[in-house]
Amino acid sequence: MIDDVQFLEYVVKALVDYPDDIKIKRTVDEMGVLMSLDVHPDDMGKVIGRAGNTAKAIRILLRVVGMKNNARINLKINEPSGGQSWHSNSSTSSAIGGSASGGKTLDEAMEDLNLE
Repeated sequence: MIDDVQFLEYVVKALVDYPDDIKIKRTVDEMGVLMSLDVHPDDMGKVIGRAGNTAKAIRILLRVVGMKNNARINLKINEPSGGQSWHSNSSTSSAIGGSASGGKTLDEAMEDLNLE
């Protein structure tokens, strides 16, 4: 049997720069399994991905794992606590006029993650 927590931890650790900051909480109720994921604020963009595609892919994979174990698995990615959230720079900079304010737009920040 595939352990869904170990699977999620393995996938997310492969994506992030701060693997020691990953926290996964698993709860079960009548709706199924809810897995709550906390990562380092700097890793949020990597876990979410452009247009949320990485998060969608992780959710699909978790549902496949759930089907193997006859369980419905949902994933909640928690906003970082304490301080600025990972997307606040993008909304602030776009409201003030783009990156001229010193912040980056979300697209610019996502492009930075794809450096070779």
